[in-house]
Amino acid sequence: MRLSGCIETLFVREHPSAEERIRACAKSGLYGVEFWRWSDKSLEKVERALGETGLALTFMSNEPRVPIVDPATHRDFINGLRDSVRVATRLKASGLGILVDDRGIDGGDSPRAGVSRAEQHAAIVVALKQAAPIAADSGLRLYVEPLNSVLDHKGHFLDRTPEGLDIVEEVGHPHVLLLYDMYHSTMMGERPDEVIGDRAGLIGHVHVADVPGRHEPGSGTIDWPAYMATLAAKSYQGPIGLEYFPTGATLESLHRARKALSEGQSSRTA
Repeated sequence: MRLSGCIETLFVREHPSAEERIRACAKSGLYGVEFWRWSDKSLEKVERALGETGLALTFMSNEPRVPIVDPATHRDFINGLRDSVRVATRLKASGLGILVDDRGIDGGDSPRAGVSRAEQHAAIVVALKQAAPIAADSGLRLYVEPLNSVLDHKGHFLDRTPEGLDIVEEVGHPHVLLLYDMYHSTMMGERPDEVIGDRAGLIGHVHVADVPGRHEPGSGTIDWPAYMATLAAKSYQGPIGLEYFPTGATLESLHRARKALSEGQSSRTA
């Protein structure tokens, strides 16, 4: 199980800088790290910390966040993607996270109010088809992420896993995959065994956090043995991103998370 620590949420109480959190993740024995924005960080310091620790950078976000539900934004999206690809290549990242809409993100309000869902869905597919070869040329994957719209990102367009998988399937490129966030999915009332179906091959990255509160696995109500058993049954072998907010000290939360996730891993191989 390759665990990747999100430095936007882990070790935040203990360390003020991104590079210090990377080193803390390494000391805690994690496989890799990930983060959201790259534009608010010292790339030189992050690059140095990654090099010194040998940690993999499994995920970072594409910038700027533009609503690709609107074709009018596609040029800005592609221009930003080229910049993000250069940064990701420099940092040896595996992939870039794509948020398709800015509704529910940083107070964003999509300009496509009143436009049919089918048209917005189609616009996302068009944008990702343009983006896929750019990512592929640098060996990067693009991870499309649905976000829950019931609490954390109200009004967000892509809020359900099946539609996210539909989009990835329609794009039809091996470098465009789904980021399956188990917290967001659970918040939408989904279960992994029901929504993944026979399309696990379209998932490139997984995020975990418990419900309620988005804290470490083992702190809430999610049945992690069942969830992890489902991932195993579907032959998912990619990173597991720890994108949760610790209830206390990060090291203690990591112990709790590892226990919850490994119990699920053990049950699926028993």
